[in-house]
Amino acid sequence: MSRQRARVAPLVLEQGQRTFCVSDIHGNLPLLKGLLDKLAFSQEDTLIVMGDIVERNTGSLATLRYLMELEKTHDLRFLLGNCDNLVLDFVDEGGELPDDFFERWIGNLGEKSCLVQMASEAGVPLNGRGDYPMARETFRARFAPELDFLRAMPHILLNGDYLLVHGGVPREEGLDGLIAFDCMKNDHFREQGHSFRRWLVAGHTPVTLYRGDIACANPIIDEESHIISIDGGCTLKVDGQLNALRLPFDPAEGFSFVAYDGFPTVTALEEQDASENPVNIRWGHSALEVLERGEEFSRCRHVESGRALDILNEYLRFGPEGVTCEDSTDYRLPAARGEGLAVVRTTSRGLLCKKDGVTGWYFGKYR
Repeated sequence: MSRQRARVAPLVLEQGQRTFCVSDIHGNLPLLKGLLDKLAFSQEDTLIVMGDIVERNTGSLATLRYLMELEKTHDLRFLLGNCDNLVLDFVDEGGELPDDFFERWIGNLGEKSCLVQMASEAGVPLNGRGDYPMARETFRARFAPELDFLRAMPHILLNGDYLLVHGGVPREEGLDGLIAFDCMKNDHFREQGHSFRRWLVAGHTPVTLYRGDIACANPIIDEESHIISIDGGCTLKVDGQLNALRLPFDPAEGFSFVAYDGFPTVTALEEQDASENPVNIRWGHSALEVLERGEEFSRCRHVESGRALDILNEYLRFGPEGVTCEDSTDYRLPAARGEGLAVVRTTSRGLLCKKDGVTGWYFGKYR
């Protein structure tokens, strides 16, 4: 197993030039294009793509190639994410991930894996470990530009004010001595108690996983720890969004962001107050006990909190270790007449929707 050291590259910013950080696109090309349109991204701007361009979506290979083409005409910088590195681990062998991992990964994701998309385009099978030697040889020849593009990406971008990394790091000195894989795949980084002199910007862990009350996909900007988490759950979450953090030349100017989720919108025709004491059921905290099955919703008890709430049946997951669900909430969004709401799901009871990055329910009339 490889224990490659982290590659650190300088981060050079130009005063007066807009710089945006995005992370965890996961092959969602429509959301990426929608976000760039919303930013009015131009050749005068800089875009830093902080890893996980591919995997978990059928548009992975297309998204990678789109960014490769965009870099020819625009100022783009890149960091390698663990899902991007997964492709390199498979092709180059001897990496962090063994063949039995790839067998499970490819079997679970199917066409949502970039590796399967590459195999399909190259016309080679990828049904099990016996197919891997031929696939690897074919990929090296057929996808040399894409692979070289990924191989050239550093793991950390650094200057006097900022430290950019896909997953997270335990310190800000001696960074080239860190293990690259641990910098890319660093789960729940904000919960590890680190703080930094520089501003550290990371992706990898969807920000909604950090809150147990309200499902919010907006970046978390922590003034005390100097950690900014920007993964909006694009592709991974049903209600996910793609965030672009505006990185100022001088941090004293303050941070801002733009988000895009692509959901259709409606206008609220009635006021609605926010509910108190909501619960945000999210990955890693989603064990349920089904109390009563219904046609559209099922009454369930959330094991961790003990709360009973109704869960959309399409969100329920039944596995060998019990019942879990997609991220779910009982939060009633505050709404005013005339406000726009982004609709995640339309149900017989009301709308599961988003406002300002927050997911909740709206039960009033709308148009």
